[in-house]
Amino acid sequence: MTNTDTVDLIEVAGLSVEVVRKAIKNLHVGVYPPEGHVRVAASPSISLDAIRLAVLTRIAWIRRKQEEFRRQARETPRRFVSGETHYVFGRPCRLEVRSEASRPTLVVAPGNRLLMVARRGSDAGDRERQMARWRRQTLREQAAPRIAKWVDRLAIDAPSWGVRRMKTKWGSCNAGAGWIWLNLELAKKPLVCLDYVILHEMAHFLSPKHDDAFVAILDREMPTWRQVRANLNMLPLAFETSFAGQRRMSP
Repeated sequence: MTNTDTVDLIEVAGLSVEVVRKAIKNLHVGVYPPEGHVRVAASPSISLDAIRLAVLTRIAWIRRKQEEFRRQARETPRRFVSGETHYVFGRPCRLEVRSEASRPTLVVAPGNRLLMVARRGSDAGDRERQMARWRRQTLREQAAPRIAKWVDRLAIDAPSWGVRRMKTKWGSCNAGAGWIWLNLELAKKPLVCLDYVILHEMAHFLSPKHDDAFVAILDREMPTWRQVRANLNMLPLAFETSFAGQRRMSP
């Protein structure tokens, strides 16, 4: 969403619908995790009556997606204590926490163990922040060579990029500014998912819309992208947020 977009809330058939006005040609209805929030993106020239009609014609699909989100697996609350399972690029690792006076560290150890050395006296919030910093670092380490690969394959300029928490998207891009963002949650998902999200965002540098040209790029560079996307969006949603990239997360 840009600074020039405007947002309204309307009710349609008992649904609360967020209407985002932006400079686009077509109207788009999306349903977003974790509970099936409904959002419509539409040009300022499209009337509210037309938007209501668009939602009403999709009401069965919206209800079905909301039910899918309610049934979708979610991570249990994490306390960041020994014995918990935490995923590292799709691999389940058993967390082992040691409290020491030394500098906090976190490493994947033999036997699919995730060894966390936390400062003595740290609480769950401290350990959660330590985990988030480590995930951000490892995600950047894995993303950097993949971004370089797609820069070469797509013959585009190298973008600026960063990692942040996002509730409704696995990634986003601003092709005009030459920038992409990656969802921190990708540090938990299989690496092929990270590869797909990076390709998706960087393909927008060649084709801004999800048009035939854009799909052709994905088909050429990653023929299995549809299955990868489907697998990504079936993985458990994070407990503390509304994650998981087109179901309806993007990309």
